[in-house]
Amino acid sequence: MAAPAVAETRLVADIGGTNARFGLTTGARSEPQEVRILRSNDYPDLVTAIEDYLSRIPDLETPVAACVAVAGPVDGDRVRLTNARWDISIADTRERLGFQHFEVINDLAALALAVPQLPSSAFVPIGAGIRRADRPLAVIGPGTGLGVAGLIRHRRSWIPLPGEGGQAALPIDTDREAEVARVLRQEHGTVCAETVLSGPGLTRLHAALCLVDGIARPSMRAEWLCESARRGCDSTARETLEMFCGMLGAFAAGIALTLGATGGVLLGGFLPDIADILSASAFRRRFVGIRAVPGYLDHVATDLIVASTPALRGAAHRLAQHRSPEDHA
Repeated sequence: MAAPAVAETRLVADIGGTNARFGLTTGARSEPQEVRILRSNDYPDLVTAIEDYLSRIPDLETPVAACVAVAGPVDGDRVRLTNARWDISIADTRERLGFQHFEVINDLAALALAVPQLPSSAFVPIGAGIRRADRPLAVIGPGTGLGVAGLIRHRRSWIPLPGEGGQAALPIDTDREAEVARVLRQEHGTVCAETVLSGPGLTRLHAALCLVDGIARPSMRAEWLCESARRGCDSTARETLEMFCGMLGAFAAGIALTLGATGGVLLGGFLPDIADILSASAFRRRFVGIRAVPGYLDHVATDLIVASTPALRGAAHRLAQHRSPEDHA
């Protein structure tokens, strides 16, 4: 009788402009274990970060394969992160680390792949809407940048559609938003959705509102702005968050209309941290909006992904697809 197969250890990672998240999986579709979050800027390159992570795990069997999700476009061997200094060669990384299989995918593609694998408890609805199985989905993740991806069903498999949607136009619907956009263009030149709809974008938006109103503009980090808005002690911080959420709702609507994402729009990044603010904002009203095709978005779900490190699960699912492609045909 043949000996039972030994479950191989595989590495999964989610690399952003600020944080590098790592985990290990075994078996077909296991939940990532030994999850660690490191600071991307503490390492000169991906290989060094992976080696440091692996050195922290006692009695580790060397991984045979890895899937790394990165915040940036993936096309060919060289991958440059949009908001970090790493420049990755897929072939060189595989050789230096000795992996039998090594692949890099877009981080929002990984997040999208995680969505069908997550339990219902991993989602919190923002406003009315219904998730519809087997319909196209959209995933939006504001963080250091603004990531966007789609997800479509093909037979028994889900196929992610990564892109650079964060570089699309910033939606401007009010005179106040137009004033802010004018100030941002003066300071930053080109203005796109990511200029505002990201962590650094919150700070830029607050500074622009201060300039429009002719008041002192203290440098405020995104988390301070959110806390000031919650306490109600800073009217500009409160308006910053309200404008951010309204523009995000309009942006999400544009993505849903473009992709035909009637299965739902899933929201990740730092948005779960401001779930209370988002729920009370104009986000859903701006998402539904007044359209030339009435009712198209009325019943489309807009849900927060509240699971921890979901992109790691998406990377693990991608590795499972590689191991058993016939299971996903």
